Amino acid sequence: MVWETEYVAFVEANWGRYLRLARLLTGDRDRGEELLQECLVRLYVRWRRAATRDPHAYLRRMLVNGNISWWRLRRREYLRADPPDRADPQAEPPNLDDSVRAALLALPAGQRAVVVLRYCEDLTEREVARALGCTVGTVKSQNARGLRRLRELLTGFHDKEKVNTP
Repeated sequence: MVWETEYVAFVEANWGRYLRLARLLTGDRDRGEELLQECLVRLYVRWRRAATRDPHAYLRRMLVNGNISWWRLRRREYLRADPPDRADPQAEPPNLDDSVRAALLALPAGQRAVVVLRYCEDLTEREVARALGCTVGTVKSQNARGLRRLRELLTGFHDKEKVNTP
């Protein structure tokens, strides 16, 4: 069938791009791959409808919504009688990529989705709003809050790095 060939071509041409997006949204390599696989299966079922519109926007929305749904189901706190050991203060500081990834994970899911779509996917505010099903004003405010929080987190990382450097 023609639509199956179009679907396969779409997936082959965009696999890396959406795997990167899924990993950034989830903050985890394996979870990102799972999320992308789940969304691609759902996209396959809906391909004829998605292909007539914008399949990129359709898949981005599925990834964001899938990640938020997963996060909501698993965001419970687990109390432990024996807390984990503290990190070694003399240890090597993590590299910048790790600190950015950790800072992104510290953001609420909505802010993280806006920042990732806006700066990693290079979407306009209007495209992000359409992908998330919200207003442009919401995108702007979530983006401003997310960037402010990232600055705070990353500045804290760099201050710690300076303290640990001999």
